[in-house]
Amino acid sequence: MLGENFVYFFTVQGFFVGIIFGVLKSFDAEGLLLYTFFITIFFYLFSHIIIAFYYKTFMAKSYSFPKEAHEKDLDLFVKEINKREKLIDSVCKMTDAAIKMNSKEIAGQKR
Repeated sequence: MLGENFVYFFTVQGFFVGIIFGVLKSFDAEGLLLYTFFITIFFYLFSHIIIAFYYKTFMAKSYSFPKEAHEKDLDLFVKEINKREKLIDSVCKMTDAAIKMNSKEIAGQKR
């Protein structure tokens, strides 16, 4: 069914549901018109939301996902992260060695 036909069908259903609900709940003509109007508008807007989500999911599945390109990018990111981790580890070792040397010098000066 086309999206436009679905909107028409759902709006007409909302109109009839609004009339039935209005007859059951209202005691005057104004209440009947208000119930019918608001329920019809709700069904109309709700049908547009349904169509929008349907086309969004339908069109999202139609394109091809470039898996190879993403895998290459992710491999590059992993290599860069590993390089940076090695650099950080070497800097931490150097810092620890400097702290030990300073603590030995300070302990030697206090004697």
